[in-house]
Amino acid sequence: MYPRINIKIDNLISNTKKMVSLAKENNIDFIMAIIKVFAGDAYIVKKLVNTGISHIGDSRIQNLKKYKEINLPKVLVRIPMLSEIKEVIKYCDISLNSELETIIALDFEAKAQNKKHEIIIMFDLGDLREGYYYSRPFLDEIIKISKLENIIIKGIGTNLTCYGGLVPSNEVLSRLVKVKETIENKTNIKLKIISGGNSSTVTLFGKNEIPKDINNLRLGESIFFGKETSYSTAIEGFNHDNFTLDAEIIECKIKPSFPEGKTSINSFGEEVNILDKGLMKRAILAVGKQDVILDNLEPIDSNVEIIGGSSDHLILDITNTNYKLGDIISFNVNYPGLLHLMNSDYIYKNYI
Repeated sequence: MYPRINIKIDNLISNTKKMVSLAKENNIDFIMAIIKVFAGDAYIVKKLVNTGISHIGDSRIQNLKKYKEINLPKVLVRIPMLSEIKEVIKYCDISLNSELETIIALDFEAKAQNKKHEIIIMFDLGDLREGYYYSRPFLDEIIKISKLENIIIKGIGTNLTCYGGLVPSNEVLSRLVKVKETIENKTNIKLKIISGGNSSTVTLFGKNEIPKDINNLRLGESIFFGKETSYSTAIEGFNHDNFTLDAEIIECKIKPSFPEGKTSINSFGEEVNILDKGLMKRAILAVGKQDVILDNLEPIDSNVEIIGGSSDHLILDITNTNYKLGDIISFNVNYPGLLHLMNSDYIYKNYI
């Protein structure tokens, strides 16, 4: 079936095991596999259970619901909405939090469901996404949280590079360690998890720059694509080509390369910069912008060039090829490309 995303399961298992081992070499005891890129695909996630990861994390309750049979702690890694509190308590063992009101609501619902709910309190170290800002007063609220009967403060964490592009360093991560010391010195709380960020922190492996108190990372792209995300560098010894997209040619014709007549915006409200290259052999594939952002695709055949597309059509320049109607053209996809493709019901998932 086409279009399809090809997923190399054995490569993912190998990468995950390698990352767990590499993390331990860098004094990281707990690896939380962030599996949101798989859009609730339980088949893939079940294959990763025995690789040494300590938790699985996702940003959507709808996905976490699908992992009920997986015997690993399940973590909601996006701050909970007040409107989903009941489901957070029902389907998640741990959630990441930064709002006292939300945590109080979690406590109330946990009591109603006769449960204890663990939380990781997030701290903003300067990237300016979620969390208590590390240099502003926070201790009073932490003490209030610690008195809630059905909430357990499991640890603290931070997020780096995702919004502000703040690169992990010993200096930056030491801010989180200072937060840990403040909490433990001023309260009776003992923090079991100090989560030092995501795949961007992998750039510090082997450099002796990760503070010894950091014992957890939340990793997705570094495992599944074998890349650290501070500088998008491939990690040596990891598998990198684990996902490819195949799509079928539904039209193959010689046409002019430049529109004939006055032009305006396209169907997505964009001004399109089209180059006049004369007559061109053009292929249309049965995949489009509702499935993936086209910039996140890279043709494996270097003689193929993406020139545009619409909701359901991907248009290629195949002038220097022998492709014909019905042929399949393949693409490498990056992390955001995979995220969109896995969330499309119109893309067949092919496990290889």
